[in-house]
This record gives sequence, structure tokens and C-alpha cells, in this order.
Amino acid sequence: MNKTILITGVGKRIGYALAKHFLAQDFNVIGTFRSHYPSIDELLELGADLYQCDLCQADEINDMLSRIKAQHTQVNCIIHNASDWHNDKTSAEITSADIMARMMNIHVSAPYQINLALADLLIASAGDSVGGSNIIHITDYVAEKGSQKHIAYAASKAALHNMTLSFAAKLAPAVKVNSIAPAMILFNEGDDDAYKVKALAKAILPKEAGNSEIIELVDYLLSSQYVTGRSYAVDGGRQLK
Repeated sequence: MNKTILITGVGKRIGYALAKHFLAQDFNVIGTFRSHYPSIDELLELGADLYQCDLCQADEINDMLSRIKAQHTQVNCIIHNASDWHNDKTSAEITSADIMARMMNIHVSAPYQINLALADLLIASAGDSVGGSNIIHITDYVAEKGSQKHIAYAASKAALHNMTLSFAAKLAPAVKVNSIAPAMILFNEGDDDAYKVKALAKAILPKEAGNSEIIELVDYLLSSQYVTGRSYAVDGGRQLK
């Protein structure tokens, strides 16, 4: 039986690349997305089972989980990739409390709900995977160092890593739980040359890492039989600058 993987935030960037990678490996790919992009239609055509869900809305999460459990009898891996890189600027429309609530909902509350709801399927599926079942939290290198302009974001990513420790202990030995903490993996469309120079200068390996760095690390974590409760920095050595 083909393995089943759930990836949140498959509409673009790392989530999209991971979904395509695992579809090419004949995984049953379950994906979530908030906004519809052309990539969603492509993933559907490739056979992904996709769910539009606002991870700030508990009722939408519960509905999605009910539908997933009705459609799938196993889940071998969950990758919590969905993210929102919101700065701390407030306005008449959004307060500091709104910003913190959004960051915590997306990066902490939603993964917490999903992990608990699908824990039984992960445990039941553990015998079907070489390294058992897996949960991977995509955090951020700022979870360790903080951020002056993205305080709520950094705090929520730090909380997500802390959940890695708790779930690793709770779900062992059937399920391995690890974090990946990337820095600048891909530039965005529209990033100008001045920004790129500034961003690259923050690392001692000054390059755009690319999706392959994350994909290869995910593949390693899925195949490993002896790694859990750890965070893997993919940051070009920024801590040494």
C-alpha cells in the first residue's frame, strides 16, 4: 500500500515542491491550502487530495480533519509547512492582539489540533514505514534568536519547536517528531537586488539554498530510525555571523 503524507500549505514555495516530490514518489498526498493558486489545479491533476482550509478557523480545521479521516485509513507523515510571515506593524484594521493570535493559530494551534486528531492513524501506520511514522514541523531560524520586526512570528515558531519536544516524547516509539528551522531558502518574486545582497550577507554560506535542501532533509528524517525530538537548522551558518 502506498504511503500517505499530509502537507499543510501546498499552494506555493516549499509546500508545493514537497507535494510534487512525494507525488512523484507515488505517495498519497493530502494537502491543505488557504488561497487558490494555479499550482492547486496542477496538484489536483497529479492526484493530490486537497482541502481548502483557513488554519485560523477551528471549525474549518475540524471539518477538514473529519473529511480526511473519512477518506484515508492511514497517515504515515504530517509536515506542518503552512505559515504566515507577518510583521508587528499595527493598523486600524489589525491590532497587536490580532497579529499574535494569527501567528499562534497558524503555527501552534492548528498543528496541535491536527497532530492530536491524527495521532491514532500515525501510530497505526507506523509499521508500514521503515523509520516509523513521522511529524515534521517547519519552524524558522528566528525561533532561536528572536526578531525585532517579527516578534509574534518568532515567538510562535519557537512554540512550534517546543511542541516538537512534547509530541516526540508523547508519540514515541511509533512516531518520530522533528523540526526543520530554515532561514532564507527562496527569494520571492519582486525581491530587488539590494534586498538579495543584504539577505545573502547574513549567512557565511551566501547563497539561495533552494527547495532541494529541505526536500533532501525531509527524505532523511523519514528514513531515519533513530532521530526524534530534534531541530535541524538550514540557515547557511547565520549563527556564526
